[in-house]
Amino acid sequence: MNKTRVKATLANATLVVSMLSGVALTLQGCALAVVGAAAGGTLIATDRRTLGAQTEDREIQVKALSRINENLPDTAHVNVTVFNRRVLLTGEVPDDAAKQKAEAVVRDINNVGSIVNELAVQGASSISTRANDSYLETRVKTAMVGEKDLRANYYKVVCERGVVYLMGLVTPDEGAHGADVAARVPGVEQVVKVFQYIKPEDVQAVEAAAAAASDAGTVSAPAAPEATVGTVPDSSVTSRPLDSQTPAPVKNSDVHPGSAKPAPAGK
Repeated sequence: MNKTRVKATLANATLVVSMLSGVALTLQGCALAVVGAAAGGTLIATDRRTLGAQTEDREIQVKALSRINENLPDTAHVNVTVFNRRVLLTGEVPDDAAKQKAEAVVRDINNVGSIVNELAVQGASSISTRANDSYLETRVKTAMVGEKDLRANYYKVVCERGVVYLMGLVTPDEGAHGADVAARVPGVEQVVKVFQYIKPEDVQAVEAAAAAASDAGTVSAPAAPEATVGTVPDSSVTSRPLDSQTPAPVKNSDVHPGSAKPAPAGK
């Protein structure tokens, strides 16, 4: 059953990507597609995490996806995002027991520093909703690239049902600036800050540590795309109009302890 479910998810994910490309071009034209591609290149360029931390994050993500797939019901749709040993769980589960089970499964994984459980107890989202979320992620990243005095590559953007989650190693001012930019993107309903904060005076030390690891000769692979476990309901992809709006509300995430002590910034 699990193998069939995973294959179905991958097949539908491919369909979503194909359809989403058409949606993006229809709504915003070729200009946005070009800017989005440029934004993608920028996001890979710099990372305040060390290469060791990036590798560890990918390992945690793979383990979390596998174990959630084994322990949660087929009706669950769970996204797993990991940054600097902080695990963000988004998506939908059928009941609160499944929500708590997903968190417990992740907590049993070694080296998980903290968990942010944003799973919603409701039916799995539709393909059109997930396509719109992917589109909004691109809009937010593009807005960040175009924002003066903001380094877009410091932020990891995740969108679920119109809610944007922001992860990263940032100063309080950088976090507030990034959240403000995301909140002003049309279509975003809420922004949740999942940041790990560093002091302004520690920024140079954190970036130097990451650069030193890179200069040592180890080249890391690009970060794995955000992964999903769960069923994908049959639905056609439709675009949701993105009208101008007042800034979306911004809130801080509720962080739960993981299996290990939180890692030092950039480690």
